Amino acid sequence: MTSYLDFEKPIAALESRILELKDTADEGSLDIEAEIGKLQTKSAKMLADTYSKLTPWQKTQVARHPERPHFKDFTAGLFDEFLPLGGDRNFGDDQAIIGGFARLGDRRLVVIGHEKGDDTQSRLRHNFGMGKPEGYRKAIRLMDMADRFSLPVLTLVDTSGAFPGVSAEERGQAEAIARSTEKCLSLGVPMVAIIVGEGGSGGAVALAAAERVLMFEHAVYSVISPEGCASILWRTGDKADVAADAMQITAQNLEKLGVIDRIVAEPVGGAHRDQKLAIATLSKAIEEEFEQLEKLDREALRRLRREKFLQIGAL
Repeated sequence: MTSYLDFEKPIAALESRILELKDTADEGSLDIEAEIGKLQTKSAKMLADTYSKLTPWQKTQVARHPERPHFKDFTAGLFDEFLPLGGDRNFGDDQAIIGGFARLGDRRLVVIGHEKGDDTQSRLRHNFGMGKPEGYRKAIRLMDMADRFSLPVLTLVDTSGAFPGVSAEERGQAEAIARSTEKCLSLGVPMVAIIVGEGGSGGAVALAAAERVLMFEHAVYSVISPEGCASILWRTGDKADVAADAMQITAQNLEKLGVIDRIVAEPVGGAHRDQKLAIATLSKAIEEEFEQLEKLDREALRRLRREKFLQIGAL
């Protein structure tokens, strides 16, 4: 059953009416079939119109949708093989950041990403996608392996931010994030980062400092959440919609600013409405990006990465 967001209530009412008619329709009743057809056309148009003019705050809600595809869905739908590797060889295995070897068609690569979980139990196990120091150190270990064996790196970013707990700070959260960002920038193999949902703060940048950064059409990417920004500026989270608009966190804003390089289209109504189509579209974009990047040598890749990030915000 589809979960509807607040701004989708008119769509929810129409789709509910369609389901009621289908349940009560007599077989072969042309009148009811015609009415259902009209309502379906109206619903599809309303959905397309709504999603063509989403506000930044509405896009934030879509990016957080509980039915949006997560890391496990991408690994199942994108790759012919996926071999997860655990642990940072220092403290433990962080389940918020998952990674390992994968095969996309004929291409072998290393994939790393955030996993939020999709029910209460799995969300707790994966800490809602908020990585701890051992998660970022695991990512560094996997990127080292990719560099050593000349395997391209793909990252799937979906986090509200790194875990802010005292225990994480005691184990060197800031250093782990900084070193993970540094490792991304120093890789001598192609790296493509994709913001598939939320890209929050340094917890996202630590896996997204790539020469090619892509975003799903309704994903968001920001230094702080809209609620966090509002609580700092106005001492209340009630102005999160105002903050989201001012922060320019959408894929469309960030492409203009040069923060990201490409927007990946989503099915009408968001990736959660048709996960298979969303993943298939993403797969094609990944293939195209790696085909171009694999033509470059190690120094050219590092130079491309360096130039990309130095140009962000330049006058």
